[in-house]
Amino acid sequence: GRAAPRDSRRGPGKPAREAGAQQIVPQSQEKFYCLAAQIQLLLQIPEKIWTAMESSQYLQATQLYLLCCHLQGILQLDSSGTRYSPILACFPILARQVAASGHFRSTILQESKSLLKSQTVLDQAVAEALCSIMLLEDSSPRQALADFLLARKSAIQQLLNQPHHDAGIKAQVCSLVELLATTLYQAHALFYTLPEGTPADPALPSGLLFSALETITSQHPAGKGVSVLKEETKLSTWFRYLPPSVTEFQLTLRTLAHPISQDYLRDTLQKWIDMCKEDISIGITSLLVYVKSLKGLAGIRDAVWELLTSESMSQNWETVCCRLLDKPISFWEDLLQQLFLDRLQTLTKEGFEDIAASSRELLMQAVQELEAKFGSPTHNKHLLFEQNMASFLWSESPNDLPPDAAWITVANRSQFAKSGLSMKAQAHSPCVQSFCSALDSKLKAKLDDLLSYLPSDASLSKETLKRQSRNSAFDRYADTGTVEELLRTHCISCVDDMLGSIREELRHAEGVLQGCRDALHSPTLNTVLFMARLCRSLGELCPHLKQCILGKPGSPESVTMELWPLKKVGKGKTPEVNPRKAKWQELNERLLQDSLSAYRIWSHIVAKVLVQNFTQSLLKDEAGSILATATSWEEIEIEEETETGNSIKSKIRLPVQPSWSVQALLFSLCQEVGRVGGHTLPKVTLQELLKTCLTEILAGYEKLSEGKPEKKEGMLPITQNRALQLLYDLRYLNIVLTTKREDIKSSRNKQDSRTEKLIDFLESYIDPFDLDVFTPHLNSNLNRLVQRTSVLFGFLIGEENQYTSRSSGPTSQDSHNTLPLASSQIRFGLLPLSMSSSRKTKSVLRNSEHKTQVGVCVLTHDFFPVFLPSGARGLRNPKCLFQFVNAPLFSPMGT
Repeated sequence: GRAAPRDSRRGPGKPAREAGAQQIVPQSQEKFYCLAAQIQLLLQIPEKIWTAMESSQYLQATQLYLLCCHLQGILQLDSSGTRYSPILACFPILARQVAASGHFRSTILQESKSLLKSQTVLDQAVAEALCSIMLLEDSSPRQALADFLLARKSAIQQLLNQPHHDAGIKAQVCSLVELLATTLYQAHALFYTLPEGTPADPALPSGLLFSALETITSQHPAGKGVSVLKEETKLSTWFRYLPPSVTEFQLTLRTLAHPISQDYLRDTLQKWIDMCKEDISIGITSLLVYVKSLKGLAGIRDAVWELLTSESMSQNWETVCCRLLDKPISFWEDLLQQLFLDRLQTLTKEGFEDIAASSRELLMQAVQELEAKFGSPTHNKHLLFEQNMASFLWSESPNDLPPDAAWITVANRSQFAKSGLSMKAQAHSPCVQSFCSALDSKLKAKLDDLLSYLPSDASLSKETLKRQSRNSAFDRYADTGTVEELLRTHCISCVDDMLGSIREELRHAEGVLQGCRDALHSPTLNTVLFMARLCRSLGELCPHLKQCILGKPGSPESVTMELWPLKKVGKGKTPEVNPRKAKWQELNERLLQDSLSAYRIWSHIVAKVLVQNFTQSLLKDEAGSILATATSWEEIEIEEETETGNSIKSKIRLPVQPSWSVQALLFSLCQEVGRVGGHTLPKVTLQELLKTCLTEILAGYEKLSEGKPEKKEGMLPITQNRALQLLYDLRYLNIVLTTKREDIKSSRNKQDSRTEKLIDFLESYIDPFDLDVFTPHLNSNLNRLVQRTSVLFGFLIGEENQYTSRSSGPTSQDSHNTLPLASSQIRFGLLPLSMSSSRKTKSVLRNSEHKTQVGVCVLTHDFFPVFLPSGARGLRNPKCLFQFVNAPLFSPMGT
């Protein structure tokens, strides 16, 4: 009974206590769960940060890091604080967590700034990286712009300092250009804000940085909180225990993110471009050092052109440049073009310097071979041809005719194809051909390399190239004129350098020959002739030399093959001279002058040696010496009328041939001219040779006139007959050796005055009455002699002087030819009759056989075709040849 009341008393009190406990425990649990949730979140954040950084989501990592710092502040885990944190005492692991989270800030900053250097990331990723930096460093948009540009400048330096190879330089330069272009595009996408009222272009984004900042720092209630936590809330139940200070945590900037003004953006970008120019100039210059050919240089230029002309690069380029810089910008023209031109100039200069050096070596080698002793094992047939050009002209070789000569005409043959016969016809010796071929092959290689930098289609005009360049990023052929001018300049310098070596060798050779006793047979004279032929042949045998200066054939600016315009220029008008043609003409003039200088040395030596021998023979006074040089005279019957009117017939004897010494002199001159290829000898050189010879001959006659008044024992005085022979010789030499150029009239006048004095001197030894009788016949003999020897001494007389006195000299009854002449031919009076002539002609030939041997044409190696009797074949010695001068070849034919 006692128990029941006790139970009744406890019964109603127990539920009351349990209800109070149910009210107290949930509140403490909620606090506990809230603390546990924060600790759980704090422990999970590092893993989430690393995951975000591995996926390059640096803005998400930054948000998590700042949330982590916020949680540490809520939980009072900051070890630098003065207050004691009881949570650290209960959970010691949090101390390590706090220490580990301290490295996230520097890591995120480092990775974010490293991402700014990349040119392949998207604009949005760059904007998020800049937002991370701004949030972690509490910086402004202007500072973000500076960080962005500094990162790109560092990327440029890193790109230029990479280990490079020849094959990878193109990729490096293209990467550099792409980085520069991408930087401007991203600067527009990130920092440029459109003016109010301007519609946005989806293809050209702008203001991404400010959009991203507004998104993560938005104060709108719907946008509060870290987006990562919102996603996690849907997955984990314990997230609902987090306090609002965590779930509604909002990122803030200490400084307001004001948009950057266009003026500041323009000035900053321009300063950045100016700063990068120096680095780019140094870096690209060091890269291009490894480009050893102009073809490689052109390949890099074309790759840059293709990159900037691509649609992805050029679509909105002008708009971006005008918005950011208020002007168009071309990376090629502003940064790269001059660097490429500098490298091109260096390569061109080095290339032609190598050509000049190798040409000097070839020249020295040729000189050494030519000046070596003949007959040594080192000499070959080609070197002997240099000594005697006639032996080369009359030799046969397999390449005399090109293999396609039978079916390809000369007009359709390439200008670079030269047959052996054409080389011989122009007296281009084998050594000259070899030198010019080596030089031309090097010029061709250099020219082909440089042409790869120029337009491939040379026929396009400037207007066509300009129209094509409008649709491209830049005109890659805009510097064509500069490149061609560099080519011409260095090519001419190369030739001038070679000519300098030739002049030096000529000065040395001239000094050697002046002191040489047997100068005509000196090997040094062969060197002089080689250089004379070389200078004369360079312009023709090196077609690529002409192409280097005149330009590629077919281009609108290239000149024709003619050096002077064919159109007549009106009075008072100055003809327009193409600069290229003028430079080519100047170079040809220098080559010609050096060739003439070398030939002048040769002509001086020839005239000096040969005339010296003639003068020695002329000044001999012994009777034997005078008789040794005498030739046959002609006996002429004349009829004179006496005072009474009766006619008296008498006979006179007059010279019809020059002295042996005169004939030997002229024949030796022709031999020397023929030996050097007289048919190609410059007319000026031949005229200088004749002028020098005549001057020296007159000097010898003057010595004769000055020395005769002195009578010495054993000296034969000048008789009338000897005076007639000397007079005949002097007048004949004066006719043969006198040139007819108008520009040397003054020198001719001086020689004529000297000649007249000498003629007067010799005529003083002849009876005046006899002189009047002799003069007409003497003149007739001179005319016939000149006609007879006009072919024999054709090199000296020249084409314009041959047969000039035929109309007044010989008649049909006084012919001086071994072959019958065509009487019906007016224009070609000396044309012999062919084998199909009339019977009368054949009978004339048969009737004349008993009087003279029919002349045959003999081709000698040391001379030219001369008509000799059949018994004189193979003669080489002039003295032997002169034994036949009295043969019927030189006397009238029988009537």
